[in-house]
Amino acid sequence: MARRTALINQIRAFLLERGIVFAKSPILLREALPEVLENVNENLTPRMRNLVAMLWSEWKDLELQIAEMNDEVGRIASSDAGCRRLRQIPGIGPLVATAIVASIGNGAAFRKGREFAAWLGLLPNQHSTGGKVRLYGISKRGNCYLRKILIHGARAVVLRSKRDRIAMGAWMTSLETRAPRNVLIVATAHKLARIAWAVLSSGQDYRAVPEALTV
Repeated sequence: MARRTALINQIRAFLLERGIVFAKSPILLREALPEVLENVNENLTPRMRNLVAMLWSEWKDLELQIAEMNDEVGRIASSDAGCRRLRQIPGIGPLVATAIVASIGNGAAFRKGREFAAWLGLLPNQHSTGGKVRLYGISKRGNCYLRKILIHGARAVVLRSKRDRIAMGAWMTSLETRAPRNVLIVATAHKLARIAWAVLSSGQDYRAVPEALTV
């Protein structure tokens, strides 16, 4: 996907140099590229036309590869018992579920969910001096890729979920009144990590329990 994004930006840059501008949406660029390459009136030299055509061909190949990989991830997530249990948790889909299972298996390497969240770098840095404890931003230690996609899943829960239908909905709404949106997203990712560890380590299905609000 990163390579696809780089290709799109490269094509857009080459066309921009020739005065051909498109909106930011990759979909609009993808739909217009065949016409641009076939239109002899466009300000493209034969060499530039061939270069853009080569990049366009690579883009289409990457789309097929991404679709095949997504299908494979979906099959793995459906066949593995741990992944199936994780996918019951809001914000955890096939990609996140397979990444968690691939990283920690049944979670036996950690004694509790907080340790897993700390390993992911989802706990704040702490500095204590003179009997005072100060908390800073999240440490960002551990598995960067897993932390990133878990935060993406948390963002989807925060922004798209119907909070009256999920157990942590009231907790999210309460925290949102006291903290910035990004803090809420990271806090939700932290909670999802702890829930995921509990599901894997217990071997039981996810059971939603309404969160008690704290004042």
